[in-house]
Amino acid sequence: MKKNKVLEEILNEVDKHPEIMSRREALKYLTMSPLAASVIATASVGASTASAASADVKGKIVIIGGGLAGMSTAARLNNSISDADITVIEPDPISVSYQPGQTLIAGGVWKIDDIVYKRDDFVPSGVKLIKGSVTSVDPDNNKVIVDGSQEVTYDQLIVAAGANLNYRAIKGLEGEITSSGKDNAATKKVITQNGVHSIYFQDGAVAAWEGIQELIAKAKAHTGSEKLQALFTNPRGAIKCGGAPLKIMYLTHARLVEAGVRDKVELTFNTNNGALFGIPDYNAPIVKQFEERGFKVNYKHNLAEIDSAAKTATFNKWWMEKKEFEDEMGDPVIKEVEVSEPVTFKYDFIHVAPPMKTPDVIGKSKIGSAGSWVTVNKETLQSSFFPNVWAVGDCAGVPMGKTGGSARKQYKVVVENVIAAMGGKETTAKYDGYTVCPLITGLGTVMLAEFNWSKKPTPSFPLDPTKERWIMWLLKVYMLKPMTIHGMLSGRA
Repeated sequence: MKKNKVLEEILNEVDKHPEIMSRREALKYLTMSPLAASVIATASVGASTASAASADVKGKIVIIGGGLAGMSTAARLNNSISDADITVIEPDPISVSYQPGQTLIAGGVWKIDDIVYKRDDFVPSGVKLIKGSVTSVDPDNNKVIVDGSQEVTYDQLIVAAGANLNYRAIKGLEGEITSSGKDNAATKKVITQNGVHSIYFQDGAVAAWEGIQELIAKAKAHTGSEKLQALFTNPRGAIKCGGAPLKIMYLTHARLVEAGVRDKVELTFNTNNGALFGIPDYNAPIVKQFEERGFKVNYKHNLAEIDSAAKTATFNKWWMEKKEFEDEMGDPVIKEVEVSEPVTFKYDFIHVAPPMKTPDVIGKSKIGSAGSWVTVNKETLQSSFFPNVWAVGDCAGVPMGKTGGSARKQYKVVVENVIAAMGGKETTAKYDGYTVCPLITGLGTVMLAEFNWSKKPTPSFPLDPTKERWIMWLLKVYMLKPMTIHGMLSGRA
């Protein structure tokens, strides 16, 4: 894709929201900004960077999952191997929809049509698509079973199965969402109803925006001395887009301020973790932002139950204590153990970030782990148990890296290493843990948090990454989606 095409896609996004910026203003910004130039250049890389020596490798490649990570990997492999034999297994007809945009839908910035893209429009030419679900994985015999009956064999298996939303792990909620765009009727019996919301699936994001409007209306009518309660949760364990629970809180605050009713609503963030953000250099400014905005925070609070009729949420408030035990010889030993007590909060609006895991057919198979992710070498992304199995995207069991920006780094590593392995060469490409979180802090401001396994900022641009910036908002709203849909899904960016 040529640079002018990518630029036009960015300007098309601008045209959808003239109340924020005109096309003329955007062109001026794009012309003057080194940041914008960098993004456009990255999005419009013309050819695959795979070595020419990889062109003649042979073998059958099967990819489980045709979302962002899986379809991008298929495209890049297809760009890199002559006469490639690639099969993608994906049941969801809108699997490539732009999930990062769900936060903007919940904030009233985008509409649902802004993020929905059809899987079949992004299947690379020559790549085979099986429109079904993997129901069994047999790595000992190099095969998977689709829909309980169809056997698909492989020489190389790439797992890009994503992360399921495990709402049923919270008492009072139902369902496990496998696709953001499906009907998800079981989950919506509670989520999207009566003040309970979650932006992690498409219908949930739409309903969350409606819920914020309901909260605003309720606040305008509120005359009592006690404030209304808006509660936001962050669960135990790894989740995709770990900044999303913070983003929706910031956006709710912004809309309440805009409506003139912020003083009538108390915003509280309950997180299982001991910090707001896992990277200290970013956590410090976020803590300051919380203080400036009057947010409350409770650490080490993990959501256990919701009573939607009573509008209460119960958390396990936990801490570590030293306790004495007897060892196998009967001698006393001191161990630190986790203890907890239930704490109940009332709410008028609650946003639930659910626990997550890779689908059980993957996580409970021989390529999975106790934590229900695909067990891989964190650098090469190669299975720890089977050398011809790889993982990319949210399902990969790596210390960090469950964002679209992480997948953009990972899929290039996987492609390079798969081609090397198919050619009998050493796998030398390494993923450094790069993760990016465009942390929306308000309507018009974003803190672009980039980091890797060093747990230090790794900014792509010559700006202090701990600052909230308007230009990073422009990056989030106008540039990242075209870069993803027209760059990454082509296997180029």
